[in-house]
Amino acid sequence: MPETELHNTVRRPRLTFRISHDSLSLSVADPTLESQLHYESYPVKNGISIAANLREAFKDNDFLQTGYDRAMVIIDTLNLLIPTEEFKKDEVEALYHYTFTGHENDVILTNVLPYLNCVVAFSINKDLKLVIDDHFSDIRFQPIMQSIWDHLHEASFTGMFKKLYGYFHDKKLEIIGYDKNRFKFYNTYHIKHFKDAAYFLLYVWNQLELDAQRDELHILGDIPDREALTKELKRFLCKVYYLNPSAIYNRAPIAQIKELPFDLLAYYIDKRI
Repeated sequence: MPETELHNTVRRPRLTFRISHDSLSLSVADPTLESQLHYESYPVKNGISIAANLREAFKDNDFLQTGYDRAMVIIDTLNLLIPTEEFKKDEVEALYHYTFTGHENDVILTNVLPYLNCVVAFSINKDLKLVIDDHFSDIRFQPIMQSIWDHLHEASFTGMFKKLYGYFHDKKLEIIGYDKNRFKFYNTYHIKHFKDAAYFLLYVWNQLELDAQRDELHILGDIPDREALTKELKRFLCKVYYLNPSAIYNRAPIAQIKELPFDLLAYYIDKRI
């Protein structure tokens, strides 16, 4: 009887791109490293598009030439949240363009967020998507905020009082509030100074009629002048907390990578790759 040879095929992990207007990074889980993650930021050239920068990266970055065929693309984009009961696939593109102008050269994508009873519509530049499509056979897309929504929604159930969250990234502030399994508030603000952030956070706080003595404000991410912002917020609110990623994920080696954005950290840990 002839012997049968068994071949075990080990599939390579998914390569992750984090792409914003002026930054580009790539990462992949690697259990051979102390941090368990290979992470590198690609130097973006000013004056050319992110799509053009990514084309250059595929030519000159050694790591991108090692044969990965699966990719996760985490994109900094404007997000449109649509309640599940009101979602109609054939109306999404028109609704997105009506809500956000200037995205005529974008592809509109959607992801279902079942834990929040909604669908997020988001955009990616057509040229950028084409570059990615040309290099990978299995691609997933999600907005930068998806991992943050997931992480904060779970955290929102702890404690007795209401919570408002402010996530800082890429010179923006994203403010999030939950009401059980739904969004109560979500909006994005461009900020140049910590006083801009303080104004928007306090404005939303008042808009939601939160209690300055009892309810909680949590800030996280790449916060400009964090100490000054915290001091300003505490003039009006009693409970202001900074969420430190190394404290939240104190047992995870990946949390020791200082330059890793909170959203990417949450993606790898909470989603368990």
